Amino acid sequence: MADLIQLFRVNSAIGCVRGRGWQRGHPCSGPRPSTRPSVAFWRGRDNRSVLFELEGVTMERGGRVVLSQVSAGLPEGASCVSGPSGSGKSSLLRLLNRLADPVAGRVLYRGQDVRERDVLELRREVCLVPQLPALLEGTVEDNIRFAARLARREPDVPRLLRLAGLAGSFAGREAGRLSVGEQQRAMLARSLALEPRVLLLDEPTSALDEEARAAIEETLAGLRRELELSWVLVTHDLDQARRLADWVVRIDGGSLVEQGPVAELLVT
Repeated sequence: MADLIQLFRVNSAIGCVRGRGWQRGHPCSGPRPSTRPSVAFWRGRDNRSVLFELEGVTMERGGRVVLSQVSAGLPEGASCVSGPSGSGKSSLLRLLNRLADPVAGRVLYRGQDVRERDVLELRREVCLVPQLPALLEGTVEDNIRFAARLARREPDVPRLLRLAGLAGSFAGREAGRLSVGEQQRAMLARSLALEPRVLLLDEPTSALDEEARAAIEETLAGLRRELELSWVLVTHDLDQARRLADWVVRIDGGSLVEQGPVAELLVT
């Protein structure tokens, strides 16, 4: 259990590298609606199962309110939390597997309050892939086996590397000598060793160049097809949200702006 706590501390101790926020006049950055769509309204529009629900959630960090009375739903499949830098996106993501708890309201996962779940079990099932790689010392295979041991599983290392878009030869590579893009893929392989049902992706391509970003996006799309994983992606990049998500929750200043299908809300 100490090893698992260490892994989650490593994953959660990563600071944010803030990207370029939305700009005034952007076609997808219209005025904030005067009313917020309810989760009940959303559920009636979509036939997919509800994965997460936030009910009147308020969150504070260092005595400052970072989320205020947020009520939103995230369905199974590919969802996105989008907004400008500093809007509370990553804070919301941390609530979904209890890396943080709200001061008011509640978060439901598959209909159950997350605070009723064993926290380590929840974090194995709902796994965070942080914004910046946080690999342990040793080889890529060492990292994969470390995670698998926490879940009491024997990993198929070649398969996990393939799923993450890495050749089998990467198993013996030292994690600290990989490029940032390779480290991000190794992080993904390590996360998959836990056999999660949901991935929480905190701006996974923000530190990558265009070519590496496209490769990671292709890998994520392949994972969704092959493993039928759900994920919640945090991004300030609306084009990436269009490419990778079906459902979007937009927040700004810690408050919900709108939620709905990407095809309707993020029209080019």
